[in-house]
Amino acid sequence: MSLTDPPADKPDKSRAMAFTVAALALVAIVALWYTFRYYPEKRAAERFFDALVADDTAKAYQLWKPGLSYSMKDFFADWGPQGYYGPVKSYKVIHAKAPSGSNAVAVSVEISPYSPMPDISDTEKSRKTRVVEVWVLTSDKSFSFPVPGS
Repeated sequence: MSLTDPPADKPDKSRAMAFTVAALALVAIVALWYTFRYYPEKRAAERFFDALVADDTAKAYQLWKPGLSYSMKDFFADWGPQGYYGPVKSYKVIHAKAPSGSNAVAVSVEISPYSPMPDISDTEKSRKTRVVEVWVLTSDKSFSFPVPGS
């Protein structure tokens, strides 16, 4: 090799490999973000429904973090054993979404008066399973019901 000879060509494999690794890393980051973006709110909902399943309505009321207008009596009328949504013996978080421009996450949950959650083929029991949507405020993980029409 002399000074007049052109330098040896570098293979482009290392460059292609770097772009491939970067693209895969970006895809993995986006997939993980998409999977876990509402994890804190889902976890708060699970703690709330775990308390209801355990018949610990005092803890569930505390986790709800109600305002002054939502008394324990109102909470019992909604979530107590004889309440509108009760008794809750099993549940399954279906999905969560953040309505545009909202500071809350809407968490949809299947609740059932039977434990364990009835199979879809058990029509008698699965007929009593209902889907409830609760809103979890992102700042303090307090709960509320969705506002009709929103």
